Amino acid sequence: MKKLSIGILAHVDAGKTTISEAFLYLSGTLKNLGRVDHKNTFLDNFELEKLRGITIFSKQAMFNWKNTAFTLLDTPGHVDFSSETERTLQVLDAAILVINGADGVQSHTKTLWQLLKQYNIPTAIFINKMDLPNKGKDFLLQELKKNFDDNCIDFSKQNDDFFEQIAVCSEKLLEKYINGEKISDKEISNLIFKRKIFPYFFGCALSVDGIKSLLDCIDKYFIPPKYPESFGARIFKITRDSSGNRLTHMKITGGNLSVRTLLQGKGWQEKINQIRIYSGNKYKTYDTVYAGEICTVTGLSKTYSGEGLGFESKTVVESILEPVLTYCVNLKNNNDKHTVLGYLKQIEEEDPMLKVLWNEHLKEIQIRIMGEIQLEILTQLINDRFNCKIEFNNGRILYRETVKSKVIGVGHFEPLKHYAEVHLLIEPIESGGGIKTSTICKTDELDLNWQKLILTHIKEKTHVGVLTGSPLSDVKITLICGKAHLKHTEGGDFRQATYRAIRQGLMKAENVLLEPYYSFKIEIPTEMIGRAMTDIKLMNGEFYDPITDHDNTILVGTAPVSKMMKYPTEFTSYTKGKGKISLSLKGYFPCHNTNDIISQIGYNAENDTFNPSDSIFCSHGAGFNVKWNEVHNYQHLHPELEKKQTENQNNIHRSQYNSCATDKDIEEIFVKTYGKIKNRSYNAFISSKKQPAKTELSDEIISGRIKKDDYLLVDGYNIIFAWEELKEIAKNDISAARNTLIRILSNFQGMRKCNIIVVFDAYKVKGGNGSIEKDGNIHIVYTKEAETADMYIEKASYDLSKKHKVRVATSDAIEQMIILGHGAERLSSYDFKLEVEQSNIQLARLIEKFS
Repeated sequence: MKKLSIGILAHVDAGKTTISEAFLYLSGTLKNLGRVDHKNTFLDNFELEKLRGITIFSKQAMFNWKNTAFTLLDTPGHVDFSSETERTLQVLDAAILVINGADGVQSHTKTLWQLLKQYNIPTAIFINKMDLPNKGKDFLLQELKKNFDDNCIDFSKQNDDFFEQIAVCSEKLLEKYINGEKISDKEISNLIFKRKIFPYFFGCALSVDGIKSLLDCIDKYFIPPKYPESFGARIFKITRDSSGNRLTHMKITGGNLSVRTLLQGKGWQEKINQIRIYSGNKYKTYDTVYAGEICTVTGLSKTYSGEGLGFESKTVVESILEPVLTYCVNLKNNNDKHTVLGYLKQIEEEDPMLKVLWNEHLKEIQIRIMGEIQLEILTQLINDRFNCKIEFNNGRILYRETVKSKVIGVGHFEPLKHYAEVHLLIEPIESGGGIKTSTICKTDELDLNWQKLILTHIKEKTHVGVLTGSPLSDVKITLICGKAHLKHTEGGDFRQATYRAIRQGLMKAENVLLEPYYSFKIEIPTEMIGRAMTDIKLMNGEFYDPITDHDNTILVGTAPVSKMMKYPTEFTSYTKGKGKISLSLKGYFPCHNTNDIISQIGYNAENDTFNPSDSIFCSHGAGFNVKWNEVHNYQHLHPELEKKQTENQNNIHRSQYNSCATDKDIEEIFVKTYGKIKNRSYNAFISSKKQPAKTELSDEIISGRIKKDDYLLVDGYNIIFAWEELKEIAKNDISAARNTLIRILSNFQGMRKCNIIVVFDAYKVKGGNGSIEKDGNIHIVYTKEAETADMYIEKASYDLSKKHKVRVATSDAIEQMIILGHGAERLSSYDFKLEVEQSNIQLARLIEKFS
């Protein structure tokens, strides 16, 4: 009988636990089906899980089906407990990704798919709750292919069409199929194992519909990996039982493991006291377990999640997901800080992502989490387990930093009888790339051992940026050259030189502050879409064109975590439960309010003694400090690459900050920096460049700019959110802000006599066709449901500019670039405001003259 460890993953409320119940019921392990709403499921046995109706901790169950012995792992679906899910992926042979047929593919479902892809886990897909009103099989299938893979294949009907779809996924099998040969089960299994195809099924777990077919498919086609004879194990979880015993959960990946075996890890040697295999909250003890089995052992006190044992000890599995919030612990009832710190450290063993820290400077305990639901659970858990009441203050976002362009950093460390110099190229890479390293240094210039040591020093610590002291990320650091002394260089010298080189490079670089962003999917009654779109704009979010589906509208986009983390509660309130919202962490992108955050944090890079950017040189037998911006005058190496890099940087800086740049110059800089215009993401244009000082414009200049037959197109919501006074009004009443803008434009039109069209994004939905209204001499356009103001303005500017002079008022930088190609003129929200103010002055003069 083959052994398979399978995990069930899904967005919250998709029906994972119900499917687990169905598996156990069909296999005869359970006599009756439990239900989440009845709080009697086999796996959700933790009291908080029953109370909330969600899975918080991964659980294990054992059952047999035909020729397979299954170890089933049910994982949390809520985004706040994603780290628990990710830890489980380390030990899976296969996975079942569950989708709610009524909701389709949610944001968090996409995150789970990416995790399965990165951990290379063969996956089947089950579309659940098909007994409820849903989007239809054809629509759901298109979602699978669009968001997951084209090779998602229906395994419920194995006819000629089925084998043809299988054959198309492999050139070898396609040739075989065309020649009339039969495709074997083994060949299908290999495609599944290599993640070339993905079986899917439709059904309803509550009525056990489709579950048997799913089990039959996994039993028939899913195969376990091959295990070596030598011992190996992968630890994926640390917990404690009701008696306080420390439990190490692991999968045996080679050989076998017996009681009283002496195991060793980094800095420890301990014996196994007991081996357990859990099913639900009960377990059986065994003397020996074998490769492919997941077990729990006692007697180990130093193990941690991700650690490998035996031949697996060479690698440690690092988490892909990371927390985005940090909170300070507030103690109640005069609890001792060090005692509470011990409690939290014990819980950190079970969830390493918490990263419990003691801040010596502030004398406070800090903890990092994924979201506020996790915080509530943590508070209750500490109270239940340790009888200790604590609270958490208002959390803050965990920021990161990167660089905008290439820069070379130099570090020199030469106190008496020490010597090392390092030159590093630091350049930006894709979001989520972390820190990557490489070397182009020749071994005849610096010995390979020294080079490896430098690369090790780059990776061994968390390097921080110079804007806020946040961790450095999304960069590639390349060793260009280095120098050692035959007599005086020691390993620690290169550590100092490496750290200082990174820091010195950052001090010279154009740095970018990054903040976490959520991907969101909102499904809301169509009559409420205006409120949702306005909320997203106010949260500095972006969204794609809305999609209307019957009486509901779907909105998909991104927004900063700092703005959106509390929005689900507000959303549920104003939709009265009729709307649905799902969030998942998209990644880190440029911060929407960089200057505010830098000011709030108040970090001074030059005063950070733990991260020095200066270098130490030697003269007359004594070391002396050289400031980071003077190191180039003292450095001993001058590689050709560094000279070219400096020249290129100077050229780029001169072109990017030339205050007299023309539209053509701006466009060339944009294409050179970001490539051809492919999307309308505002992230590409986030800049630290300050606005110019406000200047007066003469009446003659204003009058010459706009004439009677000219057209002025105004991106309504863009202007509202760009002008502070309108933005403040919009926070409380978007309708009032809109009316205020229309009144301002009416006054402006009265003075300039031009044709004004103000465009608003689909705020009013009249049969899905949009509308055009007139207020005085102002034309007001409300776009169609699936049409943004940008789209309307681009088309209108193209049509009108054939016969008229057209100007577009917006602060959308990409839109400004596009309308230039239509023959229209760009007018930033800032410049437009100046013109409006000058027009108001003229109006006041006229009123005064005739009053």
